[in-house]
Amino acid sequence: FAGVSGDPTPVAGNGLLSRRAFLRGGVAVGAGALATAVHAADAAPRAVQPWQQVPGAALAPTGAPSPFEPALERKVASLFGASTPGNGVAWTPLERLHGTITPSAVHFERHHHGVPDIDPARHRLLIHGLVRHALRFDVEHLLRYPMVHRQVFIECSGNSFPNAGATAPDLTCGQIHGLVSCSEWSGVPLALLLDEAGIKPSAKWIVAEGADAATMARSIPLSKALDDAIVALWQNGERLRPSQGYPVRLVLPGWEGNMQIKWLQRIAVTDGPQHTRDETSHYTDLLADGRALQFTFVMGVKSVITHPSPGWLLTAPGYHDVSGLAWSGSGRIARVEVTADGGATWADAELQGTAAPFGFVRFRLPWRWDGGPAVLASRATDTDGRVQPTRADWIARYAPNQRYHLNAVQAWRVDEFGELRNVFL
Repeated sequence: FAGVSGDPTPVAGNGLLSRRAFLRGGVAVGAGALATAVHAADAAPRAVQPWQQVPGAALAPTGAPSPFEPALERKVASLFGASTPGNGVAWTPLERLHGTITPSAVHFERHHHGVPDIDPARHRLLIHGLVRHALRFDVEHLLRYPMVHRQVFIECSGNSFPNAGATAPDLTCGQIHGLVSCSEWSGVPLALLLDEAGIKPSAKWIVAEGADAATMARSIPLSKALDDAIVALWQNGERLRPSQGYPVRLVLPGWEGNMQIKWLQRIAVTDGPQHTRDETSHYTDLLADGRALQFTFVMGVKSVITHPSPGWLLTAPGYHDVSGLAWSGSGRIARVEVTADGGATWADAELQGTAAPFGFVRFRLPWRWDGGPAVLASRATDTDGRVQPTRADWIARYAPNQRYHLNAVQAWRVDEFGELRNVFL
C-alpha cells in the first residue's frame, strides 16, 4: 500500500471500514498501517539463497505440502468412547482454510459404524419399489452415464452443537462449526436413473440406504430426488474417497448431511416415508412445547468469521482483514453483515466471487483494530429472505436438549492482547 493516500470511510463502530477501502486505495500509510511491515528496498542485488544453488527435488507421483507449513489436520473424536471408534466425527479446520472449496483430505466426517472397505467391482446400486422396471447398476456402468458437476456444501445437522450448552466452549472455529465442508461433486442426476426405471403414479418418496455396517437409511421426498439430487462418483476431480462414500454416494444440495447417504446401495421408491431409525430416534428437533419436529430437511442460513478466530493472535493494532464463510440450504447468500462492537452497529461485507447456489461464499471486510477489546460477529441473509438468528432467538424455539440445526450468530471476543475467544452475544 505504499504511496496510497487518503483514509477509508468507517461504516460501523469500533473500526469497521468500507469494504472497498483496500481495492480503491483508501488505506492511509502511517503508524499501524500495513505498509509499516514492509521493509524498504535498496539498490543492492539480493544474495543468492541456498535453495538456488542446488537442483530442486525430483518429480513425484503426488504433490505434498511444504514442510514449512504446519500439517493441515482435523480434530477427531469418538462419540461413545474407545469401544466404538467407528462412531464419531472429524471436524474440518475452517480457520486454516481460504477460498470456498474444502480439500478432500480434511472434508468433515460423521460415521455411525465406521468406513467400509468396499470392492467397487462387487458393489451394486438397486432401484426398486414403485417403478415399472427394477434396475441394478454396477459402478462401471454408472461411470459411463452423463454427469453433472456442482459445488455443494454438506453440513451435519449436528454442526455447531457445542454452542447449544449454557456456557461458551473455549474451542476453535473448526471445532465448533467444522462439521460442514464444500466440494465439487460430479455424478449422475438421480432423476435420470429414476426415469429409466419408470416411476409409478403412486410414488411420493424414496428411501436411500447405505452399505455400511449401520445400514444407514433415510426417507426423501420424490420431488427432491427428481429435482437436483446427484448420485455422486467424484469429489473435487478425483474418485470419491472411502470416508466420503466410495464408490458411490447421494448428494442432496442444501439438505442435512445425514440424508446424503454414503456407500449408496439401494433406493426404494415408496408412497410415503418409512420412519427409519435415524429419522425417528435421531435427527428430529425437540421444540420448546415438548413436541419433536420430524423431517427438517433444509439447512438454515449461516455464517461464521474464520479469520481472525480463536487460535489466531492479533500481534499489533492496525488494519486486519475480517473474513469468513456463509451458506444456506435455501440456495444463495444475498448479504452478510459484520459487527465489531458486539452487535451495536453492523456493516455489509463484500461477497467475493459469485455466490453459487448451495455452495460456500466467502465474505470480507477491512477492520482497523485500535488495540482494545472488541466483539466480532457475522450475520447472513439468503435470497429467500431468511436471516441468521441470534442465539437467544434460536434457544427460545427449542427444548434444552436440542442440538440439531443450530445456525445462530457466532461471536468472537478480542481482548487487549489480541487473543480471541468464543462468546455468546
